[in-house]
Amino acid sequence: MARYTGPSWKLSRRLGISLSGTGKELDRRPYAPGQHGPNQRRKISEYGLQLQEKQKLRHMYGLNERQFRSLFDIAGRLQGKHGENFMILLETRLDNLVYRLGLARTRRQARQLVNHGHIVVDGGRVDIPSYRVQPGQVITVREKSRNLDIIKEAVENNSFVPEYVTFDGEKLEGTFSRLPERTELPAEINEALIVEFYSR
Repeated sequence: MARYTGPSWKLSRRLGISLSGTGKELDRRPYAPGQHGPNQRRKISEYGLQLQEKQKLRHMYGLNERQFRSLFDIAGRLQGKHGENFMILLETRLDNLVYRLGLARTRRQARQLVNHGHIVVDGGRVDIPSYRVQPGQVITVREKSRNLDIIKEAVENNSFVPEYVTFDGEKLEGTFSRLPERTELPAEINEALIVEFYSR
């Protein structure tokens, strides 16, 4: 299954969460898209709830189904709670950490920066968005890319950096200090439903 490349605002309204992180798409029309969007009163089955939760998380991080399932299986082989391990693994992806550091305004934009070779990890250029960053590794913007308008704009507008990363705005350099705790990850996701979905 290919990665979704359609309108993200419509998808945000369908899932009921802001995929851009701004919340703008739900401010104007806080209901599902389509002719009957505001008046839908359908009861969702247990399977439907599990599927919806899985789709929320998958689209939030911008993965296709194959990548998502593969990472879920890896999380199952680690010690601890399967769902929490899975969300922590998603958070350690390079494209996500570029977004968390504030070098990009959305995860889509972060993925593009990584793909185009603008990001350096521990001094070496990495152009794989799914690259798993280890605690202690340093993420910087490539010397030639420091004057990019989208990076400058993102850094200027960023007002929050999570506690598990440190960021120096002048050097455009960040460190992945430690693995995040569950309380620092998206609260609107119920990962237990995703575990149930894949355990059927």
